[in-house]
Amino acid sequence: MNVRDIVEELTQTCIENRRNVELCIDKQEREALVLEHIKTYMGKGFRITDFQTGLEWFNVAEGLSVYGHLADKLIVLDFFTYCCINCMHVLPDLDLLEKQFSITDGLVVIGVHSAKFSNERDSKRLLAAIQRYNITHPVVNDTSLSVWKDLGISCWPTLVMIGPKGEPLAVFVGEGHREELLLYTSVALTYFKSLHQISNNNLPLHLAKHLLPSRGNKTLLFPAKIETLCKEQGEYLVVSDTGNNRILVADITGNVEYVIGGPDAGFCDGNLENAKFNAPQGVCMFGAAEIYVADNENHAIRKIDLAEKIVSTIAGTGFQGHDYVGGKTGRDQALSSPWDLSVYVHEYGEKSVPVLLIAMAGTHQIWALFLEDSIWWKNRVYKANTCVAVVGSGREENRNNTYPHAAGLSQPSGLIVVQDRKVAFFADSESSAIRSVDLNDGRVSGVCGANRNPADLHDFGDSDGVRYAVKLQHPLGITWHSKEHVVYIADTYNHKIKRIDVTTGCCNTIYGDGKPNELFSFDEPSGIAVSSNGHLLYVADTNNHAVKAIDTRNNTISVLPIDVPVTGKGDPDSVYFFDTTISEMGGELNITFDVRFSNDRLYLNTDAPQRWSVRLSANEWVAKVRTGELTAPVSIKVSEGSGMHEVYVTLDIVACKTSECVPKKLSIVYRVHQRTQAADIVTEHRQVVVE
Repeated sequence: MNVRDIVEELTQTCIENRRNVELCIDKQEREALVLEHIKTYMGKGFRITDFQTGLEWFNVAEGLSVYGHLADKLIVLDFFTYCCINCMHVLPDLDLLEKQFSITDGLVVIGVHSAKFSNERDSKRLLAAIQRYNITHPVVNDTSLSVWKDLGISCWPTLVMIGPKGEPLAVFVGEGHREELLLYTSVALTYFKSLHQISNNNLPLHLAKHLLPSRGNKTLLFPAKIETLCKEQGEYLVVSDTGNNRILVADITGNVEYVIGGPDAGFCDGNLENAKFNAPQGVCMFGAAEIYVADNENHAIRKIDLAEKIVSTIAGTGFQGHDYVGGKTGRDQALSSPWDLSVYVHEYGEKSVPVLLIAMAGTHQIWALFLEDSIWWKNRVYKANTCVAVVGSGREENRNNTYPHAAGLSQPSGLIVVQDRKVAFFADSESSAIRSVDLNDGRVSGVCGANRNPADLHDFGDSDGVRYAVKLQHPLGITWHSKEHVVYIADTYNHKIKRIDVTTGCCNTIYGDGKPNELFSFDEPSGIAVSSNGHLLYVADTNNHAVKAIDTRNNTISVLPIDVPVTGKGDPDSVYFFDTTISEMGGELNITFDVRFSNDRLYLNTDAPQRWSVRLSANEWVAKVRTGELTAPVSIKVSEGSGMHEVYVTLDIVACKTSECVPKKLSIVYRVHQRTQAADIVTEHRQVVVE
């Protein structure tokens, strides 16, 4: 017998122990059963092999050793791959475990990243995932799967508990082991401390960092999904700013009109300012005022009513559920990691009722939330607010089927309804496929990607072609182009945008990875949307913390300057008005500001941030940068037009005197008049005198 055999035996033994522990009425009985198990495997004398040298580590200042840094510690190895939804579900359990038992208490959790997809082996991408999921314990990038193979691990996630001398003590396969982890850890630490085998020394922890926007600031952080919204004032964009736990509504120039939620995670309904989300993903619209949100880590569906300016929860309890059937209403129905959603207007008889379809990544299904009383497939009646699984058995596979509940899905993460075709297309991320659901009868079909074998979830790559010849890699974003009658996808782990003819199943790479030129560079794009006129593709470029706009007419790309305004409390300290003229044919306006004080005892503190931010009243005008240092010019591209438009500039400054410094907010209204024969390039230096 070797260590692999021991791990295999432990896997079965821990399953049996789980049943026996559940039968125990008394806490002491449970602890005695676990202690007996620990003593048995402690005495077998098997030790695991140490980590290979040369592996890359994160969140520590140096690589760790089982028999060096980790000697006399209880270790929990978390074998994970960052694409895996079940692995994500384990993270809250580990977080709770680490809060109850610290490193100095004797417990160390180590993430052993064992990649499924080739993209995931890249340390830069792994680092982004570690930060995206707020993992603070040590993580090792086991690119060659050396630890995985040494211990005979067979699936993600798997948790292996290692004793203070390197001996395997317990194995937990899959998610849902929170109580067992707490029980085994408590018993093991108590026992090994009684033997004086637990050290209270700390570890050289050092949180991994790279150039990343700070949480809660004015910029995007891991934006995941994007959708277009048509209002009376024009077209708007709805962005799930996932890393900042908020939803942004901005016009197509990047001016943010609504900031809903953020920056801290939470689960709270209320007005737009007080509502809280937790890593929101998919967003979709119904009408001009209702936004639905897949609030992923709250395991809930939220509704944003822009007319009433209120956020409410319409499904989900706030905790992960394990229901594969559903049928309850509203907040009584537990959900599991909703990732995307789309509204289908279902017609039966003379009635048309909205049905919210949900890509339920956590249970590998598609669910429906009936917004009104409805009759669905096979004349089944559903009351309003009922939430129920409608597609997928819950088994993780790539199985197409005429019967929707017999089909097998694999972490559906992108979803779009094509109303006139009565079909929903979805990105089945773990099978690396694009698939469809016939909304007349629920038939599930493959469009392109994956493998004919429904059990093969490892047939991925990067190949254009037709149907099964197409190879994708963990696609997350999907949208329908109504004018071209094609699907566009964000092929996330290939960092590309691809176009699919859904009739033929032909898939071609259009943008990304240097195509059509080097400017088209993405890093794990997760969301995609089409403008109402069909000319623009908007991409949530997740790891680049940006929204990018692709003009399909001339193959140009730009970063949309979404810059969230910082709303100061109260009115500005002073308001200033300036006028200028520029050509009716358009042009460029460049303005710099020189702040002076009427009180000669005040001065600008050069060590403090002195900044401006700009907002435009004209949708067609573009500010090259939305915010900048006071010394930098405000630069605006002015489009062809006539009359007067206002530019609003806010100066956030810090004024000092000998004894103290005081922040001040100055509001400037710049009235720009477009006239014939005026200059097309205007450069002005304005002096602002502060009383």
